[in-house]
Amino acid sequence: MVINNWHQKLEDLYDQMVEWRRYFHQYPELSFEEVETPKLIAKILTDLGIEVRTSVGGRGVVGIIRGGNPGKTVALRADFDALPIQDEKDVPYKSKVPGVMHACGHDGHTATLLGVAKVLSEVREELSGNVVLIHQHAEEKAPGGAVEMIADGCLEGVDAIFGYHLASPAPLGFVGTRKGPVMAAADSFEVTIYGKGGHGSAPHETVDSIIVATQVINQLQLLVSRQVDPIKTAVLSVGSFHAGVANNVISDKAHFTGTVRSFDPEVRDYLEREFKTIVEGVCTALHAKAEIRYERGYSPVVNHDKETDLFFKVAKDLLGADKVAEMPPITGGEDFGAYLEHVPGAFFHVGAANPDGREMFTHHHPKFDIDERALVIAGKTMLSLTYHYLNEHQKTFLDDSKNGLLSQIQ
Repeated sequence: MVINNWHQKLEDLYDQMVEWRRYFHQYPELSFEEVETPKLIAKILTDLGIEVRTSVGGRGVVGIIRGGNPGKTVALRADFDALPIQDEKDVPYKSKVPGVMHACGHDGHTATLLGVAKVLSEVREELSGNVVLIHQHAEEKAPGGAVEMIADGCLEGVDAIFGYHLASPAPLGFVGTRKGPVMAAADSFEVTIYGKGGHGSAPHETVDSIIVATQVINQLQLLVSRQVDPIKTAVLSVGSFHAGVANNVISDKAHFTGTVRSFDPEVRDYLEREFKTIVEGVCTALHAKAEIRYERGYSPVVNHDKETDLFFKVAKDLLGADKVAEMPPITGGEDFGAYLEHVPGAFFHVGAANPDGREMFTHHHPKFDIDERALVIAGKTMLSLTYHYLNEHQKTFLDDSKNGLLSQIQ
């Protein structure tokens, strides 16, 4: 079969993909500060004879492979930004940039898509349609690179899109996703409480900003536990709290930040509205004032039914039904949801934990790493999705083109 040939070509590229991944791992770049990474990606794609657009939406790179036969256009996406974390691994490919590392697998995503690009560039005459390769910047930092790249036309002419994420907690060899919500909307907040400071021995003469802030935080927890339908998932977490400078001084100001996660649009709207009501209400009752900054972040990642069905079909054919899981939704955020708001598609996870007992660390950990064999599994899945999507839609495309031509003649 044709797809078996594509898979073999990718297997033959394993060492090259590992080399790419380790280079990106050693020279990571933060979100919205990527300079050398997109340059290298563009050079690799150009050397493969692929049409390339650079500076898409700021720092993104888009490659276009035009097939030898007419058909639909499918997009494949990978992200390439890193995180502000010090790399603490003892490996030869440890980050050479102080305080910056690939702690979420984006280096692996990029290496995988480059391997897929090389295979598809070699078999472009066999393609029944076109492939758009979206190398995205700034996935880790809102507003994210996806919205910027979409605004700059990266989805123009695209009929469907697929993307994936390496998952260090999941065993190597397993893949999974689900229909509908896969990952949550990720919103953030920042609140400053203004009270009246004074001496710690005379609290009656003050408005204690710390007490007010803690009361606000306690009441905010009731939003999820008592005001949201327990069947509809929601998370509200305070991640930082800062106030005061001395043990005998009542602080006039307290500041806290956090995140809100949800899947349902109505729940998302409700949480934002009630968040502000609670903060302002508690502050009014306790004679303080509040400054609120509530920002909507990434949209939820919501898979489309047909494209998810295609994923399950090709994944089971590739790996076996026992290696493919229907996953529960997770409350992590991912800006791939922005693409799915514009075109149908699916986002899936690929297990990257070493099965031989080597200790693995979760995403965003200073010792995060992956089993690099997952790159081949991810790449084969992307190739299979591309092959089957384009071939299954070729007749539809030709019929639509024929009907359009007939209507013009008539």
